[in-house]
Amino acid sequence: MTDIMSHAAFVAAVKFDEKGLVPVIVQSHVSGQVLMFAWMNRETLEHTLSSGEVTYWSRSRQKIWKKGETSGHTQRLVEAFVDCDGDVLLLKVDQMGPACHTGAPSCFFRQLK
Repeated sequence: MTDIMSHAAFVAAVKFDEKGLVPVIVQSHVSGQVLMFAWMNRETLEHTLSSGEVTYWSRSRQKIWKKGETSGHTQRLVEAFVDCDGDVLLLKVDQMGPACHTGAPSCFFRQLK
């Protein structure tokens, strides 16, 4: 079962934390592989939903970060989901190039032995 929500209802369902952020899991729309984990604030969420250009909040740089702005490895939004509690987002994207800053296709390439 999937509830289809309007843009406004989707944003209203998101519960941002005390710093105004929400965690985001990013998944390949094509393969289903988890690509990365990041954070969004209301502004970057609104921009992503409106433009389709996935944009995050960089906690380390304390600024807006458009995925691929320096590397060219952009993400285009295909689907967006908010979990049942409203405190985590799942984005399904078309990834252009590797998702990880290391050059790996996914940030999740280290596995417990």
